[in-house]
Amino acid sequence: MAKVIGPITPQEVAANPDEIFRSRYVWQWPIRLWHWVNVICVSVLFYTGLYISQPVLVNTGEPWNHFFMGKMREVHFAFAFVFVVNFIWRMYWFWMGNNYARSGFPFIWRASWWRDLFRQAWDYLALKAGHVHLGHNALAGLSYTILVIALGWAQVITGFALYSESYPGGFTSKLFGWVFPLVGGSFQVRMWHHLFAWFFLVFGILHIYIVIYDGQVWRNGLVSSMITGSKFYKEGDLDSDSWLS
Repeated sequence: MAKVIGPITPQEVAANPDEIFRSRYVWQWPIRLWHWVNVICVSVLFYTGLYISQPVLVNTGEPWNHFFMGKMREVHFAFAFVFVVNFIWRMYWFWMGNNYARSGFPFIWRASWWRDLFRQAWDYLALKAGHVHLGHNALAGLSYTILVIALGWAQVITGFALYSESYPGGFTSKLFGWVFPLVGGSFQVRMWHHLFAWFFLVFGILHIYIVIYDGQVWRNGLVSSMITGSKFYKEGDLDSDSWLS
């Protein structure tokens, strides 16, 4: 027979503060929207980019009658523009969002940030629940900074440089033409662009694993929080996400 659980009384909360979960609205809807649009864009860009680099599907007949490669490039470029707009949207909400939108920022000049970084890395290696953050911890923030922000800019710059080859002397050529002499030519730019794409794949695999792992160990609704915006926490979980303090 199922057990009916009634509302938790203040007395129970006072008696067991470390055992009772609470809910807090952490991820605002613009952050959640950016996340899922980014998932779609990166997935489409990766798979269309793979085809552009190595077209395994070939139509029979004359190419002019199918133009399949052209369509793949068109989809790739369209989602690249969406990716850039979404990127700018996230930058805007870094400043306009709540403190959780800025949590995990790599304060490399603060000793407390380095302590949190190494502590969190050790907790993961030791398979411990560790120190739970309501926002991003230092390790997650550093990962996002390198593998999302920096890598995203690298893909945008090299991608638009390659796009500019279709319009020599055009706006994108004037804006990103400097990339070719800097890297060493069109082939090198294309190879770097292709290599950076694989880092996104590696990050995606690790990201999904860690999110599911954290959600199972801490029972904090980490996966569902990117849909509802709310996370669960207990007394003592770290809420040190005040960016300017």
